[in-house]
This record gives sequence, C-alpha cells and structure tokens, in this order.
Amino acid sequence: MKKICSAVVLAAFALTVSAQSASDTNQSYSGTNSPYSQYGLGELADQSSGFNRGMNGLGLAFREHNQVNQLNPASYSSIDSLSFIFDVGISGQLTNFKEGNKKVNARNADFDYLVAGFRAFRHVGVSIGLIPFSNIGYKYSSKGYTNADKSVSYTNTYRGNGGLHQVYLGVGWELVKNLSIGANVSYMWGDYERAITNEYNVATINTLRKYYTASVSNYKLDFGAQYTLPIGKKDKLTVGVTFSPAHKLSADPECKVISVNSTTNVTDTTTYTVNNGLELPMMIGAGLQFNHNNQLKLGVDYQQQRWSKVGFPVYTTSNDVASYAINKDYFTDRHKLVFGGEYCQNEYGRSFMSRLRYRFGASYTTPYLKINGHDGPKEISVSAGFGIPIINSINNRSFLNISAQWVNQKAKDLIDANTFRINIGITFNERWFAKWKVE
Repeated sequence: MKKICSAVVLAAFALTVSAQSASDTNQSYSGTNSPYSQYGLGELADQSSGFNRGMNGLGLAFREHNQVNQLNPASYSSIDSLSFIFDVGISGQLTNFKEGNKKVNARNADFDYLVAGFRAFRHVGVSIGLIPFSNIGYKYSSKGYTNADKSVSYTNTYRGNGGLHQVYLGVGWELVKNLSIGANVSYMWGDYERAITNEYNVATINTLRKYYTASVSNYKLDFGAQYTLPIGKKDKLTVGVTFSPAHKLSADPECKVISVNSTTNVTDTTTYTVNNGLELPMMIGAGLQFNHNNQLKLGVDYQQQRWSKVGFPVYTTSNDVASYAINKDYFTDRHKLVFGGEYCQNEYGRSFMSRLRYRFGASYTTPYLKINGHDGPKEISVSAGFGIPIINSINNRSFLNISAQWVNQKAKDLIDANTFRINIGITFNERWFAKWKVE
C-alpha cells in the first residue's frame, strides 16, 4: 500500500512539470512549436504510452498483461495479478517548417505521460495516470506594406502558449470470459493565451493588440470494450471499441482588444466574453488485433472525432462593428487510421534477444481545423521502435521502450511541417502482491 501511495505522490508531482519543456531560441511551449497550434484547442496530443508509440499509437484492441494501455480502459482487466506497473515517458523532436523558399528549424523536448496500473480484484484492473490532451506553443511575425510606395509598413506578431491536460482514474472489468468493459474518468484542466499585435511605422496609426484567453476545469469520460475470439490453438482475434461523449467544458473564453495611440499614449480597451464557449466533440474508435502465439501481433485502428458538431469563439469585424461569437463552421471531423504491429520471439525466453520486442506503425490523419475556410494540414506518420527488456538480479519484468517517429503535415497554400521525434518510455513492472512463504 505504501508503494501505491508513493506512485500517487509521484503522479501529483508530475502535474507541476507536465507543461514544462526545453527548447532552443525558437521557443516552445507545452511540447510544440507549431503555428498550427494557434487555432482551436491547439495541436491534439498523442495520448498513447511508450509501447503504443513504437506502433504509431496503435492499441484499441491490444490487451497487454505487462503494459498499461490507456487507449482502451477495457484492457486494464488483462494486467497481471501480481504486478504493479509504473510507466513514464519523455520525447524530443526536431521540426522543419517550410513556406515557399523559407525554412525554419525548431527543437523541443517534453514530459509526455505518467501512468500506472495494477490488478485490484479478480478480473478487475485499475489504472491512474497523467496524459496531455492538447498543446499550444508558437511565436512568429510577418511584415509588409500598406501602400504602393512602401512608405507605410506594418509588423504583425503572433504568440501563444498553453494546453489542456488530463489526470484519470480507470477501471477495466472482465465481465465474462473473453469480454471486458472499462471506463476512464478524467479531470481536465488547463488554459491558453494567444496574442496578436499589429504595429505600424507611422505614429498616426494606432497599435492594435488582441488577447485571447480561456481557462478550463472540467471532466472527460472515456468508455471501452474488448472481445477476444480464439481462432485456433495459437491464434486469436481481439476487437476493441471506444466511446467518449460530447460535452461543454464550462469555460468562458475572453477576447480583449486594446488600441494604443502612439502619439498620445491613450489606450482604449474593449473586452468580449462568450459564456460556456468551449466544448469537446463525441469521439469513437474501433480496432482489430491478430495475435499469433503471443509472438506476432498485428492490428489496425480507426478513430473519429466529430468536431464538425462543435463551435469555437471567433472575433470578426463587419462594417466597423466587432463581435466575438461562436462560429459553427470552424472545425471539421477528424479521422485517423493506424496500422502496426509487434514481434517478440519469446517473452519468457532466457536470452536477451529472444525477449526483445520489435515494433512498427504507420498512420494517416485528417485535420480537425479549418484555416481561412479550408481544411488544415493532413498528417502522415510512420514509426519504428523496440521494447528492450531490463534483466538483472533484482528485476526481469521491466522494459525500456524506445521509438523513432517521422510526421509530415501538409496542406495546399499552407506551411509544410516535417517532424522527427524520439520517444523514450520506461515501464517499471514490480512483483508487489505475491505472498511469500517460509518453509
């Protein structure tokens, strides 16, 4: 019990560092440098853990006895009865942004997740964890002229930071043989601040600043089910499904518009607020896994997030009349298709090489954002990784999960982004609940 409490304390400590990141002079906030994070709730985070990331986020139908798979809470029922699993992950990435002939590189590192799981009762597994939901972080500027003789120039500066995070408690229950159900109940919190500054080289034109802010403190529910069908002595198929209901986040996003007269230094401030203006969409997912003798595991996942049913507050001006109101045409439905697998010669083998796990994955994701009325960038990603067993005189059940991932984001007339990411996760698997006998 003391060790469980220690894990909870570590998770609480992680809450204070979850949004911190290290970066170069390009700056990063909450694990991203992307200008695409200036829209909506930001860039949606990869909520998988170390072993999933080697397969590019695959996992809705995976049932692992020695890993925590929070992608489908029904999987918790498969955790070993004598194990306490503690998994923590970090990542580092290099991104190249390209717009026309301009190229910019950005680097950052981030704390990714912290999860734990154990068997509470027969056929019932429990998990707790801290995972990200979205990240916001960018800073850039653009310059131009307002007239043909280029006597009046302007500079627009864009910056933002923040994001949303989840701490969850989940339960998975094997209802009957081969059929499990589960649920995650999450507390979701976070905030964002975005700023746009319009400045001119002449004093007769006012400097205009817009600040967009919101603070979220709410809940999130995720449900899952898995069914395993034996198809031979050594083979079986598992089907997994997930569902998350849509709901409002009880947040009141605010837009503050500040006009500053450079000559008189007089400031005029107007504040707009949209009550209960942020919400989450309904999310559904389905996955299929083929398992051959616990050596070869192949799977495919499909996920849909119905963002087109969700609005977002937008500041607009028409005929010199300004408004800040919900735009119902701001988002589009997000679809994600993932394929991947894992191979391990013998997870209980005596040699190191026989217990090494080889992983691969690929995915295709459509955007949830509309930018200037057009769909945002589509995403293609591939990954490969290893589950490296940690074998010593004290513990031979833990893993070091390492994977590399390449992500391409591309859309017509928008910025191209290529990201190379290294994910590192350590899974501590301790034999805590065994009863020792003295003879």
